[in-house]
Parts: sequence; structure tokens; C-alpha cells
Amino acid sequence: MRPAPICAAMLVLALAACQPVRPDAPPAAAASAAVPADDNLNAVLWVQRSAEYRALLEQAYRAATDKLDAALADPQWNALVEGEREGDGAGLKPAVVLDIDETVLDNSPYQARLVRDGGEYSDPSWDAWVEERKARAVPGVVEFARAANARGITLVYISNRAVHLTEATLDNLRAEGLPVEGEDVFLGLGLKVPGCEQHGSEKDCRRILASRKYRVLMQFGDQLGDFVRIGDNTPARHQALLERHRDWFGSRWWILPNPTYGGWEPALFDNNWKQPREARRAAKRAALETAP
Repeated sequence: MRPAPICAAMLVLALAACQPVRPDAPPAAAASAAVPADDNLNAVLWVQRSAEYRALLEQAYRAATDKLDAALADPQWNALVEGEREGDGAGLKPAVVLDIDETVLDNSPYQARLVRDGGEYSDPSWDAWVEERKARAVPGVVEFARAANARGITLVYISNRAVHLTEATLDNLRAEGLPVEGEDVFLGLGLKVPGCEQHGSEKDCRRILASRKYRVLMQFGDQLGDFVRIGDNTPARHQALLERHRDWFGSRWWILPNPTYGGWEPALFDNNWKQPREARRAAKRAALETAP
């Protein structure tokens, strides 16, 4: 006689609970018994192991390099939207604005540790990672930076790394061969901008600050918020911003692939990180499209 499905499931769980990990089992087997499946496994592996990821970044930075001369030559060329710049930039030193994480520096080892350990992002673990100064430059960015530098273009880093991480961040950038003209080219989260009210982790105030000193030729990032203020973080808002500014991508704006995290994810569960992990996961599954 076959047991009812629920009874069968309970029997399997009971038997599994009674079977300890063998003393001779390798550490990986012991770890896999304790760590649950992680939605980010394939994403992190793709960043670390796929040739396609490397090709996409090199392709973007190479194409951006090819447009630097045209951007420099056009006095009307500006990569900041009108509401996020003061003046037209005429007569100011040229610059490009770059996000740091997953745009300039690769933090996939931090993400890999979370997958390995069954953990989630936390400020203390992130700060500890940044202080290690071990992030590597993403493919293509150093060559682009050298090309920009050779043309007298300053690299300005607008990042949501907190300002107390300035020293570790600049050390890491320099170690990877990225030009750093001075501490003032790092505009981190928490920086006070006179005349502008900071909203959460939005970068618009810091872009305004950059516009006071530079004519910004290009922006680089892995999320829409690296280019323009998001406001309400919803899928509809993201789509509306893409439609409004789509002509700038591939000329003034250069977006890079990052499947491991981003504002798109919490937008799918009402930006409520206080929900249990499984509730957030259920909301993401519910957002899947299985047929048109």
C-alpha cells in the first residue's frame, strides 16, 4: 500500500534527519547539507566564469572609447539630464562619471561568499569586504580610463559606498590602475551637497555637485539610478525612465551587466526587505512570465 503524499514526504524528511553526514564526507558535502539553495548561484557564476560577461564589458568600454573624441569636440554634449546639472558645462573641465561597484570594481567574490555561506548582504560584512581592498577592475575599464586620461578627461566616481570607506576605496582603485586625481573625485553616500536634499541612496545631488566643476561627457553604471533619479522604485517607473532616455544609451550613457543585485529586485516585492527571505522569493517567482 502506497502512503498518502504528505505521509511519504514526512517519512523522507524523518529518514534524512536520522542520517548524519559521514565523518569521511568532504567539506563541500557537509556545507551543502547545511546551506540552502541560493537564487544568486548562477548569476555569480556567470559573472565569474563566463566569457560572455567579459565580452560585454570589453565591448561597452571599447565602444565608449570610440566616442570620446566626438563628445569632447561638441560643446553642447552633456551626459547629465537638465534637472541634475547646473548650467551647460561650457568652459568646465571634461569628466566622465562612473559608478564603482560592478561598473569599475568587481565584487563577485563578496557575492560568492554569501552564496557559499547561505548569507545575505549586510552593512558590516560589506564594509569588511571593502576594507580588504581585494576587488579587481572589471574587464575593459582600465583601458578606457587610460584613453580618457590621455585626452585630459577626469574620472569622477559617484558611488553608494559610504564616505567612511573613502580611503579603502581609493586604495583599491589605485591598486587596480584606475586614475584618482584626488579624494574629491570620490563622491560617496553620505556626502553633503550644499543646496540639495539627499533622498536615500539617490545620486542626483552628487551629480549636481559634479556639474559645478565638470562638463560630464558620459556616465557609466549597472543600474538606472546611476544615470538619473529613480523616485518611486517600481517596475513601471524603471520602464518609463528607459523609454524617456533610451536615445542616450550607447552614446552618453553606458550601462553594464549585473545580474547579481540591483534596484530592479526589491521593486518586485514592494521594496520591503524586512519580509522573510522566502516571502521575497515568492514575490519574485510570481513576477515570472511563462507565456505572452
